[in-house]
Amino acid sequence: MVKHSGQRHSFVVRRIHDEVQQSHSVRKDLYVSLQNILGRPVVTFVTSFVNPAMIQQHDALMLESVLRECDLSGGLALLINSAGGDLLAAERICNICRSYSGTGEYVAIVPRMAKSAASLICLGASKILMSDTSELGPIDPQLIKWENGQPKFFSIPTLVSSYDQLFERAVNTQGRIEPFLQQLANYDEREIAELRHVRELMEEIAVRILKSGMLSNLDEEEIKRKIQMFLRPEKSKIHERPIRIRDAVECELKVEARNLKDELWNIVYELGLRLDYFVSRDGIAKCIESAEISWYALVDDEDEQGE
Repeated sequence: MVKHSGQRHSFVVRRIHDEVQQSHSVRKDLYVSLQNILGRPVVTFVTSFVNPAMIQQHDALMLESVLRECDLSGGLALLINSAGGDLLAAERICNICRSYSGTGEYVAIVPRMAKSAASLICLGASKILMSDTSELGPIDPQLIKWENGQPKFFSIPTLVSSYDQLFERAVNTQGRIEPFLQQLANYDEREIAELRHVRELMEEIAVRILKSGMLSNLDEEEIKRKIQMFLRPEKSKIHERPIRIRDAVECELKVEARNLKDELWNIVYELGLRLDYFVSRDGIAKCIESAEISWYALVDDEDEQGE
């Protein structure tokens, strides 16, 4: 009897410890429940909003290592919550998810926010599961400039557009050209040429993954017109602007709206909340996991850790 009480006490202490730390073990049942409803394995990709972490090329390797341990013959569901990052890394993640999925496609689930490069990953899905509180975001690439020791983010399409407009005004002015030349001196024409290529590449990637996925029935020019809210800063106004279900539907994306209180979304909400809490702990940057395996990266060096 004493032995039994001791074992029970040990179990309770371990369970409380796991709850406090939000260890992988406390999320396993949620994965199983979600997989039973969706009929396919669920893998999560979450980056911290508290300890800012960006999607990087190395994340594709972490994700691939998790996918290799899953039976994806029946497809894949990717739950994603992230502020974004490298668009080329996002493109690679799309390709990896499609390649490992036995059906050649994947479903994206957005419990809260999938912004910028994370939105691009969602665009690569066959459909996106969202609730009324879910958010996507513009995918216009950003350029970081340091001013007075602080980072400032500029939309690359906006920088290119402002240069073109200023140049045109200088050429067509009927007055003094000096004010325009002074402003143009702040631009590096070589950099503008490079940024122009980045803007074109971003559009090309978005259109290509949609053409090979959820918008395969449209031609490339039609797709570009449909997703202007994602591509053009003049449409979204600011990079942080949320793109909600209604906006995504207007872009003709395949979106499945889920009721905030239905069984599936209750599980999505709890799983997303637990993961968000986990990557909000001191030193944690991101987490990629399934029911069977969990990898997370630290803020300072983003070394991989496993559970």
